[in-house]
Amino acid sequence: MPSRKSSKASQLLLDWPELPRTRGALPRARVRRPAALVAGVDEAGRGPLAGPVVAAAVILDELQPIRGLADSKLLTAARRELLYAEICAKALCVCIAEASVEEIDRLNILQATLLAMQRAVGGLRLAPLRVQVDGNRLPVLPMPAEAIVKGDSKVASIAAASILAKVHRDRLCASLHAQFPDYGFASHKGYPTPEHLAALRRLGPCGAHRLSFGPVREAQQAGP
Repeated sequence: MPSRKSSKASQLLLDWPELPRTRGALPRARVRRPAALVAGVDEAGRGPLAGPVVAAAVILDELQPIRGLADSKLLTAARRELLYAEICAKALCVCIAEASVEEIDRLNILQATLLAMQRAVGGLRLAPLRVQVDGNRLPVLPMPAEAIVKGDSKVASIAAASILAKVHRDRLCASLHAQFPDYGFASHKGYPTPEHLAALRRLGPCGAHRLSFGPVREAQQAGP
């Protein structure tokens, strides 16, 4: 995935050298130096019955602000797609990572989510000095980290991460729909909607389902 980075309160310092006193001499080019790179982290896909859980880490560039960042759940799909492209183009660093269905079933959904977050931070091209994570639980990281409840509505980099994770996972669900069209993944995105639960009861689980989740386990035991 793409990668790029942000500050003390997420700031980039500008080092302006003193202008030379000799007439006609040109000043040296200013040098931009990151003072403290802060990554925002969020996930998508803890609640669905199928597919991987996805996490994203983003370090924004304050010199290239992105308008309209918000909790991905409050945005339309079209607006998320536009912001996804803008975030990838303007952020200093981004990384999207997953924990697979097998890892979810083996570890449980919480630990698999923390693993995906850990992979997202570890995959950033620039190592952050601090990490801010949406929610109240933190992955194990080698740098200081802070959990922020409702962080996707409070911190721009977390909102950006929520958008990347949501768009990436929605695209995965479109691929699942192509593989397993009878389950309706394109519409419900793996969540336990009446449509999805009815398909589970009718067809039984497919290879994308999380067998450790109650409704999937029940459907497996009942048989198609």
